[in-house]
Amino acid sequence: MHDLSPISTRTDHDSEKRILRYKNEHTNIKGNNMGNASDLFIEALEEEGVEYIFGIPGEENLAFLEALSKSKKIKLILTRHEQGAGFMAATYGRLTGKTGVCIATLGPGATNFFTAAAYAQLGGMPMMMITGQKPIKSSKQGRFQIIDIVDAMRPMTKFTHQIASGDNVASKVREAFRLAEEEKPGAVHLELPEDIAEEKTGTKPMKRSLNRRPSAETKAIKAAVSKLEKARSPILIIGAGANRKLTSKMLTELIEKTGIPFVTTQLGKGVIDERHPLFLGNAALSDGDFVHRAIQASDLIINVGHDVIEKPPFFMEEGGTEVIHVSFSPAEVDPVYFPQTEVIGDIANAIWQIKETINAQTRWDFKRILEIREAGEKHVAEGKDDDRFPIYPQRLVAALRSTVPSDGIISLDNGVYKIWFARNYKAHTPNSVLLDNALATMGAGLPAAMASRLVYPEKKIVAVCGDGGFMMNSQEIETAIRLKMQMVVIILRDDAYGMIRWKQANMGLTDWGLTYDNPDFVKYIESYGGVGHRVKNSAELESLLNKCLNTDGFHLIDCPVDYSENDQILNNDIKELSRKV
Repeated sequence: MHDLSPISTRTDHDSEKRILRYKNEHTNIKGNNMGNASDLFIEALEEEGVEYIFGIPGEENLAFLEALSKSKKIKLILTRHEQGAGFMAATYGRLTGKTGVCIATLGPGATNFFTAAAYAQLGGMPMMMITGQKPIKSSKQGRFQIIDIVDAMRPMTKFTHQIASGDNVASKVREAFRLAEEEKPGAVHLELPEDIAEEKTGTKPMKRSLNRRPSAETKAIKAAVSKLEKARSPILIIGAGANRKLTSKMLTELIEKTGIPFVTTQLGKGVIDERHPLFLGNAALSDGDFVHRAIQASDLIINVGHDVIEKPPFFMEEGGTEVIHVSFSPAEVDPVYFPQTEVIGDIANAIWQIKETINAQTRWDFKRILEIREAGEKHVAEGKDDDRFPIYPQRLVAALRSTVPSDGIISLDNGVYKIWFARNYKAHTPNSVLLDNALATMGAGLPAAMASRLVYPEKKIVAVCGDGGFMMNSQEIETAIRLKMQMVVIILRDDAYGMIRWKQANMGLTDWGLTYDNPDFVKYIESYGGVGHRVKNSAELESLLNKCLNTDGFHLIDCPVDYSENDQILNNDIKELSRKV
């Protein structure tokens, strides 16, 4: 159990003495322009533009908490579990491009950050974790609660460091923020021991530096344009690294100028408005879908923002379709990915240079690719009016798309429904579908929606969670209701770990070991002070969604779903139909 009380159960009263000493020293330094390391830490975070700190402070964080209480710029979002705090901080980073910050105590509090660290690191989300530690200069506690968190964080972060002097706080905070935000963004960690947090220092915060990403080399741009202009049926594939605001604008302008069709990966979803007539679809499935047929029909692939965390929607082979790699970083070459041309540098700038240089070619022929697109669009539309109950996923996706406004956000937890949303739900704007195809952890859907509410207080926000993923961080409902968040959570209830059960069936194995019972979700949300709803038939789904989206309060919708046709549709029908085009 975490020790969250101000005073722990130490029998030698070290804690009481340390708190008294901290108060005395803090009172004495007011007149001599010196503060302690915790005061400096908060000032440094303010200098970085931090708005929120998510988490659960412990005894070792109390000096930091005292300093935070005096800040006029930073708000503490007290959560009910450190993992939820980490997911919120990471999502804040994903949506804003600025580092999200979270805090925990030592030992068990810090280890609860591990999943969130991996979530941010793999997903390219700038996040800083701050954890406490026992005093490092003198301690009578032996090894109680002490784990080497700095070393444990190393494989999951871009930077991890124990601050051993109050004078080093400013430089380490600046370095951590710089690393968290530079491409590829990710997680960083600073450990602030209890005695260092109280240490006097006259150091001042460091200013943020101007940091511009390098532009792609002109020769590389010319080589890419030359290949494009000589191609017959080029195609764009937009991946995770392209999910940046300016890149979205530049890609849209390039497509409008050239008429080149495009595909998105799951993490590239929404970079360009998917209502665009040249949108070929999302690579929600690994292979065999209509988008894969379209890619096979091209003779040149422009792979924008490719990230190895996502399985690519194509595999290269010797003598096959050539690839232009456009990204912040060089390609990681392997037997199935070895691009012939690489354009390395700021992606938005690279796409702008290509757009300014290229001329649309009359010999380009997209007829075959667009025929495949038309067949794919027809298949995506199937099932949107299916009134069977429990609700089928295609019907659910269509209902949400018809009720959530273009700038509204849906935050997906992880389950088999994620495939249906990636494939069938057309995103109109960047980051309007918060989908994790990197770590693909369960339990992040609700915290990500809550972070979205803080960033976008005016937008409509819906968390879509399976019953399994929802229960992993459902305690954060209390946090949301305490903060008076208007939000809708849809629980897709199938009383099972549906994604694994689907895989189990796909492998021809026994249906065993993956079902469970659930609480009464309506009563559950009501116990927190929220409003519960239960879907009783498919026809009422849209009206219920509209009501919840436009009514104040925290709304939870218990929605029974039927995944019984998933295996047939996703593993058989789509492959068969796309082969016939």
